[in-house]
Amino acid sequence: MTLVAAVGQAHALDAREAGLQAAHHALNQMGSFSPALAIIASPHRLEAQMVVSGAISLLSNIPIIGFSTPAALTRAGAHSNSVVVALIGGDEIQAETHWFSAYSQASAETATRLKQLLGYEQRPINTLLAFADGLNGNAEEFCQSLPANIPILGALAAGDLQNNVGYQFAGTQSGSGGMASAFLRGNFKVGIGYGHGWRPIGNHFRVTRSRGFWIRTLDGRPASESYATLFGHPSRTWAFPPLNYLTRIYPLGFEQPNSNELLVRSPLRIEADGSFRMNAPVRDGSDAYLLIGSPSHCLDIAREATQQAILAINGAKPVLALVFADTAWQMMLQAKPGAEIQAIQDILGKEVPIAGGYTLGQIVPARNLNEAHQFLNQHLVIAVFGEIAA
Repeated sequence: MTLVAAVGQAHALDAREAGLQAAHHALNQMGSFSPALAIIASPHRLEAQMVVSGAISLLSNIPIIGFSTPAALTRAGAHSNSVVVALIGGDEIQAETHWFSAYSQASAETATRLKQLLGYEQRPINTLLAFADGLNGNAEEFCQSLPANIPILGALAAGDLQNNVGYQFAGTQSGSGGMASAFLRGNFKVGIGYGHGWRPIGNHFRVTRSRGFWIRTLDGRPASESYATLFGHPSRTWAFPPLNYLTRIYPLGFEQPNSNELLVRSPLRIEADGSFRMNAPVRDGSDAYLLIGSPSHCLDIAREATQQAILAINGAKPVLALVFADTAWQMMLQAKPGAEIQAIQDILGKEVPIAGGYTLGQIVPARNLNEAHQFLNQHLVIAVFGEIAA
C-alpha cells in the first residue's frame, strides 16, 4: 500500500499568504497523489483564521487540523515565524476532522463525544490526532475519560502565556479553548516514541496547599519562595519576566503509586502571589522532587525516542515524522535552535519529512488496556508514519 507525505514551510508577514505558500510548497511535493489530511503548525502571533483561509484556498476540500506554537519544526530545524503544512495521503487513506469548542469547560465530556462519534462510524481508525488548548482545559481528565483502546496521539497548543492566547483549528473552525481532532484511517503503521531529559537532583517538596491548576504552597510557604531559596533570586522577582516563564525548565516530578517513574508536571508560569500555574491539577499532600535538565541528555532522549518509534513500525518504511516537543526543550536548547531535530535525524535519516512544533503538553496512547492514556509535560514525542510493503 502506498503512503505519501510532504511538508511545506513559509514565512510571510501576512498570515493568509504564509498559509497559502506553505500549502503550495507541500502540494508541489505530493506528485499525483491527493492528500487525505493537512496538519498545520502556525505561529501564535498569526491570526488562525487567516492562516487557514490561505491554506484552504489551495487545499479545497482536504480535511485540515492544526495548532499554534512558538516555533514550528521541520527537518531543517526550528522556525519561530513560519507556517508549516504537512500533507499525508495515499491509496485508501481517509481522514475526517472534528471541532470541539467547549473543551476547556468540559474536557471529560469532549472525550465522551469523541467516543460517540467513533461509535457512530463503526469503522476502525488507525490514529486519532488531537490538538487541544494548552492554557485552559484539563488534558489529564480528558485522557482518563477516553477509552484506552482508542489509538490517540496529540499535543496541547502553545501561545502567548502573558495573555493566555493560543489556538487550534479543524476545517474552517478555529479558536482558543477548543480541541481539534482528526480520525485517520488506512493500512499504515504509526510508531510512537517519547521521553524527557530531566532528572531529580534530590530536593524534595511537599505540596501543602493547592487548588485546581494552582500550587499555592510548597512545604508551607509560597511556591516561589522554595525556588528563590534554591536558585538565589528574591521570591518577588519570580512573578515577573523572564523568571516567571523560565520556571518551565525547572519542573516537578511527583511520586506515583506502584511505579518507580516520576510523573513530570511543569509550571506554565509563576503568579503574582507566588503560586505555580500548572495545566494539570496537583493534589495536596503530594511529594515532589525538583528536576533539572541538560541539553546533552535531551538530545540523547530524542535519539532514544526515535529508535522506539522506528522499532514500533516493525519494518515499515518511514514516510513522515510528527514531532511534538515541550516548550521547555526550546528553552533548554536555545543556544542551538532545532538541535533535537538533528538528533532525530541521526536515527531517522535526513530524507524523511518532519513536521511539528513546541507544545505545552503531549498526549500518547495508554501502555496497555488496563491503563489510561497519558498526558505528559516536558516530553518530546515523535510519531513515525510507516508505509507497509505490498
